Amino acid sequence: MPSSAGHHSPTLNRRGFLRTSLGGSAALVAAPAFVGWLGAADAKAATAPAAFVDDYKTNVMANQTPETNAVVRALGGFAQIWKTGGAWNTGTPLMPDVLRANVRYCERITTERTDAEARKAFIIDRQHQSYSMIDGLGPLAALYKTGAKAVTSITSAPDGTPPAKIDDAVPADAPAGSALGAGSYDSELGQVARLVDTLRGNWASGNPAKFAYLYPRPWRMNEDSEVVDTGGKDEFGFPVYESKVVVAPQLLRQRSDKPTDDGGFPSGHTNALHLASLAYAYAVPERFQELVTRALELAHTRIVAGMHSPVDVLGGRIMATALAAATLADPANSGLKAAARAQALAYFTEKTGTTADSLYAYAHSADTGTDPYADREANARAARPRLTYILPRRGRKDPLTVPKGAEVLLETRLPYLTAAQRREVLRTTALPSGYVLLDGFEQWGRLNLFAAADGYGAFERDVVVTLDAAAGGFHAADSWRNDIEGDGGLTKRGSGTLSLTGHNCYHGGTAVEAGTLVAASPGALGEGDVHVTGGTLRVDEVARVRGSFVQEGESALELSLRGKHGPALTVRRRVLLGRGSVLSLRLDAERPPAAGTTVPVLSASQLRGRFDRVELDSTSLRAVPVYTADGLSVRLVRQ
Repeated sequence: MPSSAGHHSPTLNRRGFLRTSLGGSAALVAAPAFVGWLGAADAKAATAPAAFVDDYKTNVMANQTPETNAVVRALGGFAQIWKTGGAWNTGTPLMPDVLRANVRYCERITTERTDAEARKAFIIDRQHQSYSMIDGLGPLAALYKTGAKAVTSITSAPDGTPPAKIDDAVPADAPAGSALGAGSYDSELGQVARLVDTLRGNWASGNPAKFAYLYPRPWRMNEDSEVVDTGGKDEFGFPVYESKVVVAPQLLRQRSDKPTDDGGFPSGHTNALHLASLAYAYAVPERFQELVTRALELAHTRIVAGMHSPVDVLGGRIMATALAAATLADPANSGLKAAARAQALAYFTEKTGTTADSLYAYAHSADTGTDPYADREANARAARPRLTYILPRRGRKDPLTVPKGAEVLLETRLPYLTAAQRREVLRTTALPSGYVLLDGFEQWGRLNLFAAADGYGAFERDVVVTLDAAAGGFHAADSWRNDIEGDGGLTKRGSGTLSLTGHNCYHGGTAVEAGTLVAASPGALGEGDVHVTGGTLRVDEVARVRGSFVQEGESALELSLRGKHGPALTVRRRVLLGRGSVLSLRLDAERPPAAGTTVPVLSASQLRGRFDRVELDSTSLRAVPVYTADGLSVRLVRQ
C-alpha cells in the first residue's frame, strides 16, 4: 500500500529571519542564501523536461529535485510561494501573504470545528483511504463492499485521545478472503480493486516531494508562518509550538514526533484519496462526479483535523490528478483498466437488475438522506472553493494547454468523444490561470474534473458529437450541464440522445442530423440558428431560439403542451418548415390543457411553410394546427 506519511518544512518571519528554538532557547537566524533549485527549474531548464505521463516513474525517494522527479516538477508552482531551506525549519516564505492566509485558515477551521467533525476527521485519518472513497458510489457502495470483500476496522472515533496509535486492519470477524482498502483481488470486483491499487502503486508516494519542499505541518506554525518551538512538551511528549491550530483530540497521539520526517506539503492522504476516487470513477463512471466530490470533501478533513493546510491539500490533489492520468495512460495498464470497467459494469447491472442504459438512473436513485451526494448543485457549491482555497488570483486569463495524456481521465465518462474532444472538454472547463501553485509545470492543478464530467464549457470551434444508442450507457444517452459559451456551434449525429441543460450562449448555431437532442432549459440552444434535418429536437417545457429555426427532411420537433402557458418554442427570427418535417406534441402530465382550448405552440417574427404532420400523444384528443404569419397554435378537439 502506498505510504501517506508526511515529512518536513521551514518558516520565517516578515523580515526574512526564521524564528526557531534550539536547545530550548528561541533564536532568530538569517534565512540561508540558498540557491532555489525549484525556482531555477521553474524558470526554465536547459533542456525541456519530459511530459509527466512519460516520466511519472521517476517519483521515487532517490529523486528529490524537479530535474529528476516528475512529481516534484509538477508541484513546482509551490516554489513561487516557498523557498526550501536546508532543514525542516529553515525555509523562506516568498509570498508571506499567501502562507499567512494558509495558516489563518487552519486556525479558523480547527477552532470552529465541532465534535462530530473531529470524529469524522479521525476516521478519515486512520481508515484506509481506498475504503473511505467507496461511499462515493452511493446506492452502489454496499454492493461494492460485498462484491470486493472490502473491509475496515475503523468505523467510529473514540471520545477523547486514545492511549496509543491506531491503524486499520482486517477485523477478526470479517468473511474469509476480505481485504483492506479497495478489496481483494480474489473477488467479484478484483480487477477494480487491482486498478485502485495500481493507481496508488510504486510511483504514487508523496514522500519524495515532502522531502523536496520541507514545508511544516500547520500545527507547528503560527500566523506569520513561523516555526516557534516553545521548548516545552505537552502531555503526550510532543514539542509545543506557538500555533493556534488545534489538532483534533482523537489524533494527538497519531501525529509524528519527528518533524524532520513529517512535512506537510503535499498531503499524502489527499493524494491517496484522489487517486482512489479517479480509479473508481474510471471503473464506475456512472458516479464520476460524486466520487470527485467525495475526494474533495474527505481531503478537506485533513485541514479540519489540524494535520494539513490548504496548500498541502491542493498539492495532494495536483499530484494525484497527474499520477492518475499517467497510470491510466500507461500502455502497460490498458488491459487492466478495460477489465476493471467491464467487470464493474457486469457486476452492478447483474446485482441491480439494470442494463448499461439504466444503471446510471439506479446509481442516482437515492435521496440525500441516504446518499450525501444526491444533490448535484450542492456538490458543485462544495467542490468549487476547494479547488483554490485561500489562493488569490492574479494576472490575466490564459488558455490552458491540456497536459499530455490528461484526456484519459474522461475516457469512460465521455466515451463517445474522441481523445481530442475530451482534451477540449478539459481545456474549456479548466480553472482560469493566475492561481499560484496551480500554475506549475503542465498546470495539472487547473483541471476541474467536476466540471469536465458535465461536458464542454465552450464551443470555441464547431463541435460534432455522435452518440450510438446500440453501444449503451453514456454512448446511448448523456447530459451536458455546463453553461456553454464560445463562437462555435454544435452538430448532433448518431442514434443516441444528448441533453443540454445549461444556460448556453454559444454563437455558432445548433444542427440536429440524427438521434435526439434535448433542450432541457430555456437557453439550451445558445445564441445562433437552429437547423433540424434529421432525428428529433425535443424541448422540455419551453425553449428559446435566438436566431432562425429551420426544419426539413425526415425530422421531428417534439414539444410539450401545457395549460395556461405561453409557446413551448419562441424563435426570435423566422421559422422555415420544409417537406418531411413533423411536429410531435405531448400533453403535460401535471397541467394538461383541456379539450376545446387553443394552445400556443410556436412563435416567431415570421413563419413560412407547414409541418407535413402534427401528432399528439392522446387517444381522446387530436390537435388541429392553426397557422399564422408569425406562429402556430393548436386547437384541441375530441376524437
